[in-house]
Amino acid sequence: MDRPRIVVLALFSAVCLVGFLYFVLASHSQHSPAFSTDRASATLPDMKGKVAKFTPEVLLGAPRRSPAIANSKGISAVYTVSTYSFESEKKTSEIRVLDISSGKSTLISNEEKSSEPNWLEDHLLWLQEGEKGATQLVVGDTTRKLYVAATVPGPISNVKLKVLDEGKVAIAVSGKASSDGSLFNPETITKPRSSAKLYDSLMVRHWDAYVSPERQCIWYGILQMGKPHITEDKGRYTLSNLVNALEGTHLESPIPPFGDTGHFDISSTGLVFVAKDPTLDPALHTKSNFYYLSITDFAAASSKRPRKLQIDGMDGACSSPIFSPNGQAAAFLQQRQDGYESDKNRIIFVANVEHLAPTSEILRSQDGHESWDRSPESISFSNDGETLYIIAEDEGHTSLFKLPITPKAQDNPVTPEKLTGSGSVSAIYPLSTSSPVLLLSSTSFTDNSIYTLLDPSTSTPTSKLISSQSGSGLAFNLSSSQVSSTWFPSPVGNTTRSIHAWVVKPSEFASSKSYPIALLVHGGPQSAWTDSWSTRWNPAIFAEQGYIVVLPNPTGSTGYGQAFVDDIHNSWGGRPYEDLVAFFHHLKTSPEFDFADTNRAVALGASYGGYMMNWINGHDLGREFKALVCHDGVFSMTGQTASDEQYFPVHDLGGPIWEAQENWDKWDPSRHTDQWETPELVIHNELDYRLSIAEGLSAFNVLQTRGIKSRFLTFPNENHWVLKEENSRVWHHVVINWINGFVGLPPLSDEGGGDLGVEVQGKKSEEEGDQGKNPGLARR
Repeated sequence: MDRPRIVVLALFSAVCLVGFLYFVLASHSQHSPAFSTDRASATLPDMKGKVAKFTPEVLLGAPRRSPAIANSKGISAVYTVSTYSFESEKKTSEIRVLDISSGKSTLISNEEKSSEPNWLEDHLLWLQEGEKGATQLVVGDTTRKLYVAATVPGPISNVKLKVLDEGKVAIAVSGKASSDGSLFNPETITKPRSSAKLYDSLMVRHWDAYVSPERQCIWYGILQMGKPHITEDKGRYTLSNLVNALEGTHLESPIPPFGDTGHFDISSTGLVFVAKDPTLDPALHTKSNFYYLSITDFAAASSKRPRKLQIDGMDGACSSPIFSPNGQAAAFLQQRQDGYESDKNRIIFVANVEHLAPTSEILRSQDGHESWDRSPESISFSNDGETLYIIAEDEGHTSLFKLPITPKAQDNPVTPEKLTGSGSVSAIYPLSTSSPVLLLSSTSFTDNSIYTLLDPSTSTPTSKLISSQSGSGLAFNLSSSQVSSTWFPSPVGNTTRSIHAWVVKPSEFASSKSYPIALLVHGGPQSAWTDSWSTRWNPAIFAEQGYIVVLPNPTGSTGYGQAFVDDIHNSWGGRPYEDLVAFFHHLKTSPEFDFADTNRAVALGASYGGYMMNWINGHDLGREFKALVCHDGVFSMTGQTASDEQYFPVHDLGGPIWEAQENWDKWDPSRHTDQWETPELVIHNELDYRLSIAEGLSAFNVLQTRGIKSRFLTFPNENHWVLKEENSRVWHHVVINWINGFVGLPPLSDEGGGDLGVEVQGKKSEEEGDQGKNPGLARR
């Protein structure tokens, strides 16, 4: 054969081989590569430029980053970013990897409905919503094509992974189970002929949905790497069948409606989780238990059943179950009192989880009182298992603490050491499997996402900034210098105590000028304003309108000691109201607030804060405000008998209504409507099953019938919160326009015009004039 012909045949063979390899690889990959890299600044990896003014559109359209999770080598961190565009009316989602040393961000995937990326050894694993309710487990990295490791025939979430051996990883997820124990898929069930729902016990509704027979369960399995194909240098992971860990137990975990990965953990020895006591009515009790399920083979159903750990005197809610790094010990949080969701969380340590003993309550003192008066939100182990890291609220911050738990340390307990002092920590992960350094994710009033490194093993731990999404607020035209705090005296009997409040000023604040006041009352009531970011109640939004925004943490607020929290018991309109009266007096008389115009003040609140708006409208403090905003608030205490979690009013009001009628009546805003005078915007949503829409309608009906200037705003597809971006945009415009009109600030927009898409019902014509206060002439 001559040489030219050989060359031609060789080239033809090469072309054929390339084509063959292309189709082989394409058949193995159900995702096209979506990689890109950028050299964005380490302080602005996901935002572009600086805005002229921080508006609702900027707030709601800003990228929202998840906490960052570092890989085992501490080189990279994975996170998600979701961004809503008001121009396209669409949300985009991205999975990105941050190079920790350089700050370079790499796009891994921008497929719609991708979520929950986790490190799978040297790879990444995430969930992708598939067709007909199925969920795909996608594997990829920054250098090769993506592939689907498995398709699960139903919705799953809350992924947790544990490496058992090289190429062998245990996985646990959550997903609803049908009554027969199989994974529930709402897209494939036969639709019933009737929409009827029949109940013989509580709960009927929870948060924003009617309770159905399906229950949340934990599922486990094995991700196993196979041998590589001839065209690959590495094999591919495949998933074993998922096993329902709770089948036949009548247990439900994660606990709805907000249960997530903080309700279970996985190790090489099995699962630990928390679940409500199945023998008690979930609407009347908070009691839940810690369980351990021993698993020897994650690819098969365990021959053992979950075992419950009951600690004497601990009859309240459980949370944050975690394994030690070696899987032999565990820890969790539990409250003592059943029915009290804001009881203090105690730290329980289980030295041998296989035997569920011995157990000890960390920080318990010999006299029965705790040696540390803060309530942990979550806990995690250090890499060596000798230290617990604790996230807890502390005087207006959500801070990180460390606590040694070696046997010697438990014999001589010390107070947890505070590691952070600014902002609010939302999540922590070890930087690597061999380093004491932690990767922290946090926010503040002026920065919506901050990644820092912290070495808690040093004598003076300090945080090193890795990435600030907004450049420490610069992209929003905000600065931490706008934020300060104050303590004011409030009378308690014959004494006084100091109450904390945050203050947020406009970015162009000048002490020589005078500014109207926007007083925000938080919900809960056992909650607090903390130095953290929010897309629902963001004080900087109001500050940039020209307000001095004040955020007091009155009696009942968390982070100031358990006694302070407990003092709101049977005192909803008592001590917290007295604290607010004292705070407003402080604003009027203290030289610290010479720039605050108390004659141009408005007040706003949601949930319990909404209750307080209705309460103060019937009391003297209400006359201090030009206007009020009540979002999903309580109008009548009797209306709380329609709420989902009945243990809440029963505890806070000293018993059920038929046993404590006097208490229910004493703190009922509807019994003071004869004193209502202040204009009020009422907001209440159709899917709010915590406080039904009848509460908002009742308040609006009274305001209108009394001839008090008022408006009613509702969102049929929102719950206790307004979460959809377009709805939230309308919420912000209506609220800001309402309060601005009473203090002499210009309106933000015309709700009935532009692109907000709001039709104002019963809009009064200019010719009608003022209606006065004749109930028969009330504005509709």
